[in-house]
Amino acid sequence: CRACRRDLCAEPADAMLLHLPLIVGCAWTHRSLPIRTHAVSRSATAVADGASNAATRAAVRMAATTSDAIIPKSVLFGNPEYASPIISPDGVLLAYLRPDEGVLNVWCRTVGASDDRVITKDRYRGIRQAFWAEDSKTLLYMQDDGGDENFHLWGIDATTPSSAARDLTPFPGAKAQNVVTNKRFPDQLLVGINKRDPTQFDMYRCTLATGELTLDTENPGGVLGWGTEDESFEVREAIVMNPADSSTTVRVRDSAGDEWRDLVTFPYGEEGNMVEFARDGKSVLALSTLGRETQALVRLDATTGAELETIAYDPKSNTAGILLDDDTKEVRAVSFNYARTERRFFDKELEADFRALEAAAPGGAEVSIASRTRDEQTWIVAFRRDDGPTEYAVYDKEAGGTVSPLFVSQPALLEYRLAKMEDVRITARDGLELVAYLTRADSDAPTPLVLLVHGGPWARDGWGFNAMAQWMANRGYAVLQVNYRGSSGYGKSFLHKGDKQWGVGDMQHDLSDAVAWAVKEGIAREDRVCIFGGSYGGDATFAGLN
Repeated sequence: CRACRRDLCAEPADAMLLHLPLIVGCAWTHRSLPIRTHAVSRSATAVADGASNAATRAAVRMAATTSDAIIPKSVLFGNPEYASPIISPDGVLLAYLRPDEGVLNVWCRTVGASDDRVITKDRYRGIRQAFWAEDSKTLLYMQDDGGDENFHLWGIDATTPSSAARDLTPFPGAKAQNVVTNKRFPDQLLVGINKRDPTQFDMYRCTLATGELTLDTENPGGVLGWGTEDESFEVREAIVMNPADSSTTVRVRDSAGDEWRDLVTFPYGEEGNMVEFARDGKSVLALSTLGRETQALVRLDATTGAELETIAYDPKSNTAGILLDDDTKEVRAVSFNYARTERRFFDKELEADFRALEAAAPGGAEVSIASRTRDEQTWIVAFRRDDGPTEYAVYDKEAGGTVSPLFVSQPALLEYRLAKMEDVRITARDGLELVAYLTRADSDAPTPLVLLVHGGPWARDGWGFNAMAQWMANRGYAVLQVNYRGSSGYGKSFLHKGDKQWGVGDMQHDLSDAVAWAVKEGIAREDRVCIFGGSYGGDATFAGLN
């Protein structure tokens, strides 16, 4: 996410499905678009049904990568049984998402007990994201009204079984976003609301106990997102886009009563954003492509905006994730994701923690932190796999670093053998290297191929369990997902090589070159190639048909 800097590609697969429509603290929305399918040589129905014919499967899948049994679509695409576990800051309660009467709701249990109970009562759209307030008793979540996409911020007391949910932003037609909490101010939160002007989000301060809202910072116009200084919990960062030249500027101020000043501007074609104020107030951490190809983590002078230090940089991929010490604001780890998640550690203790978790994870799984207690002694961790559901565990540092299973996101998938996802490199006709992900239907023989094109196009595919790829592989189709030029995450030149190329020219040639590669490598049958996608992927499908 270009606003909140959260690394969506590193999220567990079930969390990715649920990361809509709003990321906490983010001024940009993440939306799920309906997928329409089109096939070059077969219809979408043929993809699902034709390859499931037993004779066809026997002919083309001599070394099948998935179970011979057809995996039901309800198992692959249904709601997770458990998702997005979050432990309360004080470590007493664990909340998570789970269906209730077929609809995703927020559940809660006491840590170490079996007193699971449903907290919310949504019966229509389902709740996709919940998070704790810093008081360790209020659960916060976003929900709209019958699908109108005007999401409000709701809160409910998880410690009182009879508690009713409260709409903390009760303004018809308005939308809430940019939610910020702070452990130093556990009884408050900040939230952006566009009730004054539908085109502008002002920041309001909410008192959790009463729900009282007071205007904290009015949008002077053009501010897309806000940030705070941690010690004071004051709004002291603003992200502004200039519609005249599409540049983005980071503005800061020294206190809530001081004037705003421009800190750094990223012209169109550059990428950057602010991460955090340093504790001493003399510098800030930021992401920037200025003077380099990809987005690096840098330190800027808080007064002049001059770059003081390059902290972490990878020439092939943008900075994907950052972990800071919550008190000192020192960098503890930085992650990059060219094809798979890679971390660079600045904290030996944290590195040892991750090495222990990697050793405890299922083979080949990627480790991520789902949530932690305020004292960081208890972690909820996710083990993300490509050939199975996400598994969650509790990492107890106080008990000597024990790792205890918590639950599995989609346990029904454990009944089936699923295909591995390979990260591969494809050279385009002009020499550009493309990262792609291949899910084979057969490990030995060529099979029909589905080219699954991601949307955006300023987005990317990533490694991990993919229900769509598994659905097709199980029915006899290899699936190839390509990060074509114009995809995000690979630096500014790679991104803008897609300018004016949507559905034509080099951007579409990358897809054709990927298919040619799959045929040459003996993965795909040249006469059995399909193209399929939604959003920009749908545009690329139409272009492929023509």
